[in-house]
Amino acid sequence: MAVNVETLDKLERKITLTLPVGEIQSEVDSRLKRLARTVKMDGFRPGKVPLSVVAQRYGYSVQYEVVNDKVGQAFATAANEANLKVAGQPKITEKEGAPEGQIAFDAVFEVYPEVKIADLTGAEVEKLSAEVTDEAIDKTLDILRKQRRTYQLRPQAEAAQEGDRVTVDFEGKIDGEPFSGGKADDFQFSIGEGQMLKEFEDAVRGMKVGESKTFPLAFPEDYHGKDVAGKTADFMVTVKKIEAAHLPEVNEAFAKSLGIADATVEGLRADIRKNLEREVKFRLLSRNKQAAMDALVAKAELDLPKSIVQSEIDRMVEGARADLKQRGLKDVDKLPIPEETFRPQAERRVRLGLVVAELVRANDLGAKPEQIKAHIEELAASYERPAEVVRWYYGDNRRLAEVEAIVIENNVTDYVLSKAKVNEKSVSFDELMGPQG
Repeated sequence: MAVNVETLDKLERKITLTLPVGEIQSEVDSRLKRLARTVKMDGFRPGKVPLSVVAQRYGYSVQYEVVNDKVGQAFATAANEANLKVAGQPKITEKEGAPEGQIAFDAVFEVYPEVKIADLTGAEVEKLSAEVTDEAIDKTLDILRKQRRTYQLRPQAEAAQEGDRVTVDFEGKIDGEPFSGGKADDFQFSIGEGQMLKEFEDAVRGMKVGESKTFPLAFPEDYHGKDVAGKTADFMVTVKKIEAAHLPEVNEAFAKSLGIADATVEGLRADIRKNLEREVKFRLLSRNKQAAMDALVAKAELDLPKSIVQSEIDRMVEGARADLKQRGLKDVDKLPIPEETFRPQAERRVRLGLVVAELVRANDLGAKPEQIKAHIEELAASYERPAEVVRWYYGDNRRLAEVEAIVIENNVTDYVLSKAKVNEKSVSFDELMGPQG
């Protein structure tokens, strides 16, 4: 049967569906009869409730279910016959003026867009590279040593120095008035590690046990405490204890304490290099993937299905609510979260997803079983029992699907880089591992 599809907008379509009233009533009667065999109602034995009573109690809800089912089936059949790729859920409303013995509905929906990708040889991509240097290994060793440091009380006459752990009492006032979070007793922090604002650390550095000092402290404009951000407070601090940090030596005993199989200094450095190289590889892959995807999207032309964008916004809003709940905020479900905040990111995600899907389809870039296996084994290699991690991934289809998606993204990245003009750029280890701007 020919399906009449009306175009309402770029991607919006409308189909009119008609269903025989007799077919609907027949299915309603059939379901009510089945229901009558099991329904329990006061005054009747199970299976002995009269059909008329069952129809009176459940007729409306059963008819609603049947109509929904029949309309859904009719829409799926019509969309399939018209070769339509439906995006999102259709909006279905009953239509007036149906022929006698029929009931009509209008289904308004969107279809997936045509995705046009221009010649990628005209795209430019900056591809980063980086190396693990001896300096990076030394810095990692310093971090490991700090994680295992011990402390010893400084003599009474010695002042607090960089790296010392100090215990202090302090109280801050703004315009002579105390403020929330501005007072603490027996507060402990290490000088030079950024736990406190720089002015606070500078004031304590050089003080001795028993000394007190008053000093001004200007809170930054972007300080997390909004009540004090941009204001200047007067603090009084008293040093109660100073402990000097002692870092363990880098030797065989230290390597052994870290569980290194080859418990030598050389073995420890080799193990650190291996782990850092793995991290560098994943960081480079992530950054270069982002650059390739940006170049791909810039070369694509398509209309965005509003329904898919809205679904993505809804998902992001729910994710934000879940995050706020996890942080302990109350009445999160009542909290208004403006959808428009998420629209640019949602549109980009939908656009990227559609463009990637088209590139994968047109160039056979799907994930091969051997690629998935290799990626899982690489992920598992950093764990103590790799075989168990591999089994963990293969034991859950959802986890496998996540790996498959990553492999497909990697395939797309490689394809884009093979076609585009690639500008190689070497970056330092610190630049790669630091936060992205």
